[in-house]
Amino acid sequence: MKLSTSESPIRETTLAGIPLARRGKVRDVYDLGEHLLLVTTDRISAFDVVLPNGIPFKGKVLNALSEFWFERTRRIVPNHVVTTDVDRMPHSLDPHRAILEGRSLLALKCNALPVECVVRGYLAGSGWKEYRQSRSICGIGLPPGLRECDRLPEPLFTPSTKAEVGHDENISFDRMVEILGDRALAEKLRDLSIAVYRDCAAYAESRGILIADTKMEFGRKSRTGELLLIDELLSPDSSRFWPKDDYEPGRGQRSFDKQIVRDWLESIPWDKKAPAPTLPDDVVERTAARYLEVYERLTGRPLPAIASASRART
Repeated sequence: MKLSTSESPIRETTLAGIPLARRGKVRDVYDLGEHLLLVTTDRISAFDVVLPNGIPFKGKVLNALSEFWFERTRRIVPNHVVTTDVDRMPHSLDPHRAILEGRSLLALKCNALPVECVVRGYLAGSGWKEYRQSRSICGIGLPPGLRECDRLPEPLFTPSTKAEVGHDENISFDRMVEILGDRALAEKLRDLSIAVYRDCAAYAESRGILIADTKMEFGRKSRTGELLLIDELLSPDSSRFWPKDDYEPGRGQRSFDKQIVRDWLESIPWDKKAPAPTLPDDVVERTAARYLEVYERLTGRPLPAIASASRART
């Protein structure tokens, strides 16, 4: 896919007069009192190191795809989204609309639960590694003879810890219960996660995309304790997307994510510690194109930022 317009990546935001709550690997989060403002930058990380140059459109793709999925799954579970429309956000943000347009989400403030809710539909990644060692994933036994990237008999709920730095750690369901201190809550999170995955995976497959696995986060509304789906949802950073027409079990699959970046980094002499090397222009452009392609395939429309630019040129 040839990019239809150019855009300088935004690696970091500073909104004068708006308190910064934290910076994640990708999102800058601002505190607006009863709400949070999530600004999705174009930062990209690999091997737990943030790279020095960003990927154009990446933040807007992640923001728009999360919005798409949050709206679709609202009938299954409520979520933290208030709006992604800058015109409906507090007037204190008006001076920053050029930065916020297309990459920001106003969210209800929640108390995040201390686990990641992972659902796997295919045997890949750390799940494949664990299966080869123990014929199980997170304590769940699986049939013998499965191949890398085989479709699993049923979607598996395989929770993990939340790591502030480094990798999350896969845990058993019983360990999740211990962390939460509430078995009924753990069972509800499991059931909701699987329901969201089933619905979205079926839709994505109808659009030619297989969702191999994904991770979700839940939180409780600060005032009422209501359980909400939060953070991001089914983006290329939180999910493994494969093109259906290229799927073949028994090998690794082509992914709609930052695999191009990882492959390039693996091909050069680098110890996988900061500082990371600067990505070449062709790696940046090909990666941006992959993010844009999965958005268009899933939604059936171009990213609004590109559509707007195309209209402006005509």
